[in-house]
Amino acid sequence: MRFGPVPPADALGAVLAHSIRLEDGVLKKGRALGSADVERLVAAGIEAVTVARLEAGDLAEDAAAARVAAALALEPRTVGLSISAPFTGRANLYAARPGLFRVDAEAVHALNALDEAVTLATLPDHSVVAQRRMVATVKIIPYAAPAEAVARAEALVAGRGALSVAPFRIAAPSLILTRTPGMRAATLEKGAETVLARLRALGLPAPSPSVVAHETGALSAAIAAAPGDLVLVLAASATTDRRDVTPAAILEAGGTLERLGMPVDPGNLLALGRQGGRPVLGLPGCAKSPKLNGADWVLERLAAGVAVSSADIARMGVGGLLKEIAARPEPRIGMGLGESGSGKSGSAPRKPFVSAVLLAAGASSRMGGKHKLLEEIDGVALVRRSAERLLGSGVDEVVAVLGAEGARVAAALSGLGLRTVENALWREGMGTSIAAGLRAAAPEADAALIALADMPETPPEIVERMIAAFDPEEGRSIVRPVGPSGRPGHPVLFGRRFFEPLGHLGGDDGAKAIVREHADQVVDVATENPGVEIDLDTPEAWAAYRQSRG
Repeated sequence: MRFGPVPPADALGAVLAHSIRLEDGVLKKGRALGSADVERLVAAGIEAVTVARLEAGDLAEDAAAARVAAALALEPRTVGLSISAPFTGRANLYAARPGLFRVDAEAVHALNALDEAVTLATLPDHSVVAQRRMVATVKIIPYAAPAEAVARAEALVAGRGALSVAPFRIAAPSLILTRTPGMRAATLEKGAETVLARLRALGLPAPSPSVVAHETGALSAAIAAAPGDLVLVLAASATTDRRDVTPAAILEAGGTLERLGMPVDPGNLLALGRQGGRPVLGLPGCAKSPKLNGADWVLERLAAGVAVSSADIARMGVGGLLKEIAARPEPRIGMGLGESGSGKSGSAPRKPFVSAVLLAAGASSRMGGKHKLLEEIDGVALVRRSAERLLGSGVDEVVAVLGAEGARVAAALSGLGLRTVENALWREGMGTSIAAGLRAAAPEADAALIALADMPETPPEIVERMIAAFDPEEGRSIVRPVGPSGRPGHPVLFGRRFFEPLGHLGGDDGAKAIVREHADQVVDVATENPGVEIDLDTPEAWAAYRQSRG
């Protein structure tokens, strides 16, 4: 790859390495410079721009990132992962289900040692992750990587199962509490509820606790009689010796004791055994508190069906000093379902939830009496074709906004699994339909994709790239495609921060004013696919479109 300053006239087709602010806007780094960009640079009197230009043997950053990510998860759903479209040399991998993230550390180290252009960063092994949580990111450092280095990275990880999310498998845990004479019922209830909250946070069923006397015979009988595939024991008194009540009860019930104690603080006084082919976990006293303790690490692995040996516990000492750190939210009910076990609430990077708002309320006033959305392409109504493309694009939901001919349009959309909403104010313009669609969007939506129903060729892959480009923390809160003509097209993605102003739109201006006002938050995703520019709102446009399709 060639890199360095060149005159604007020599920069056509090269990638801009540093953003340049011009009077009429900003040319952002990473942009492939077209003829219009070069003209703007020359007109602005710019004498030199720093660019990158690929050479033979180079692989563009997005293509390289996509190939490495695909090699890491050859069958993503099978291993509990999903992969984002690449953008600016980055391809993210997300948890497709709640569970325990597993990573082959040696494979990651080996990949990162291959070539400085190719990097992989992951969460720690055994991290508890929620669905949609980002677990790894492939980043190509320069604007291109050597194709040979990418091929070596693929060969290194292919078939190795380097990354996966193990689902929580325990179907029926049991909880046994022991009680000493005079022990208050409230103390028992508080400890039980904290343990049950841990189970619920992992997506496991919360059993009804059984209470027995704190003595070996009673606890032994309770362990033997306990149903389910995991037995938890929260004893009234801490376990300090293999002959103490909990370890002795496991053995008396015909089980084995695999480990007493662990090099993690808090959590030292843990007991782990097996009875009847299932694990029995004697919880330390600190499990009565929602704060992170060593038993959490063991419970999380057991819940995911990961075997835990005495040697595994012995290796938990490095990083096992947990006192006085805020490594988990309190209470730990956020863990696993909506929050990672390794970060504070709200801090976990995750795949954005995107609601697509399909604007299908207009009266087709320019169509000479025909309703454009009901015109057919290959026997399929235009509105249905547009909706199908959105549904196949990686968005999380599609909300179709209806108005004129609402019943007929709804019938054309039947059976697709999307939601519809009526806009009673559709005659007042597109802005009211955008507002109606946003009001109907899922409350957890991080962004809304505003799509026009009269665009039959919207490419699903460009929507996926737009979602990958969306990153409010990096100043990319509005994402739009730019087609072969160099002009912005549709659909347009808006972050949640713009939902309120979008919800107050009126008339036919749509969201153009918001885009102009927040130009610093706009990122353009270039595509050579003309589908982002094709809209069919006149008989002439229909005739040209049909002719182009032969």
